[in-house]
This record gives sequence, structure tokens and C-alpha cells, in this order.
Amino acid sequence: MAASDSAPSTPPPVAAPPPLSTKKENQTPIGSKITDLNESRSELLTRIQGLKLDLQNWRSKLDTQVKVYRDELSELKKTLNVEVEQLRSEFQELRTTLQQQQEDVTASLKNLGLQDVSDDAKEIQNPKIEEHTEDVQAPASDSV
Repeated sequence: MAASDSAPSTPPPVAAPPPLSTKKENQTPIGSKITDLNESRSELLTRIQGLKLDLQNWRSKLDTQVKVYRDELSELKKTLNVEVEQLRSEFQELRTTLQQQQEDVTASLKNLGLQDVSDDAKEIQNPKIEEHTEDVQAPASDSV
């Protein structure tokens, strides 16, 4: 057994490496592709950064514009509310003035001895009826 242990063992055969010229030919296209990819990646990152900056600028402008519009709407709302209040006040004054004038006219009519406009209308209508009645009675009295 010792004899078999002492027998020299031969290592398995190792494959010979390919010639150096073949490796360099394969590496050159890969290296140029990696370089191209890195350049493309850099261009894309630059474009993305530019787009992000454009988006931020656009958002900022939009926010500013929205704020300006909100401020304008707020001012318009305040102005409208003030004008509505003024109109309400003016209408109330007008209503009060008209009521006062109506009361004054009513008091003046009472002072003149007339109670109502409706009483005046009745007085105007009654003489017409009486005149008509007189016309009917007149021929009757002539025939007697």
C-alpha cells in the first residue's frame, strides 16, 4: 500500500489558454460598447436632470399663478360682498322712504277729509249710478 501511495500522480491536463491576440480582439468591442453605454447613460442622466429642473420651474410658476388668481378672486369676492351690502342698505333706505311717503300721503288725505282712495272711487261711481237712476225716473214723473 505504501508503494501505491508513493507512486507519483499525474495532474490532469490543463487546457491551454487561447492566444493573447484573440482576447484583445474580443475585449475591444466590449470596451467600446461599455464606453458607448456609459456615454448614453450620462446623456440620459443629464436629460433627466434637465427635465426635473424644468418640472420644478413649471410647478413653481403654476403655484405662483394659482396664488395670484386666488388673491384676485378673494379681492373680487370682498368687493362683491361690499357692493351687495351697499345695495341692501340702499334698498332698505328706499323701502323706508317709500313707507314714509305712503304714510304722509295717507295722513294728508285724512286731513283733507278723504279716508281712502277706495272711498274716492266709490264716490265717483255713485253719482254715475244716481244719474242713471234719475234718467230712469225722469220719464216716469213726466208721464204722471
